[in-house]
Amino acid sequence: QVQLVESGGGLVQSGGSLRLSCTASQFTSDNWSIGWFRQVPGGKEREGVSCIRSSDDSTYYLDSVKGRFTISRDNAKNTVYLQMNSLQPEDTAVYYCATEISNGCSYYWLFRPFDEYDYWGQGTQVTVSS
Repeated sequence: QVQLVESGGGLVQSGGSLRLSCTASQFTSDNWSIGWFRQVPGGKEREGVSCIRSSDDSTYYLDSVKGRFTISRDNAKNTVYLQMNSLQPEDTAVYYCATEISNGCSYYWLFRPFDEYDYWGQGTQVTVSS
């Protein structure tokens, strides 16, 4: 069993930055992928934002966040970060991280049915004011 805990959300003005953290209780395999997803409460479906895989540190991004968001990891802390710059009001959402015990992270991995990911965190709210 893997527990994921997100942190770092908050309220920021348009153009500002936040860094989200996703800390895993453990990694039960050397091969894993972690992704960030977001969902507007009462709005459209949860969408994949970015992912990273352990095998080669490959990263992938939703087109709308490319050049603004950066995903990275700190193995010693079992933590994956999402640095979000140039935030816009449309980035407002609850951000979740999810993991799969595989090296499946790819652009298309972000768009799979959500029950195909092994574990989810509880989410952290990001609000961007205009």
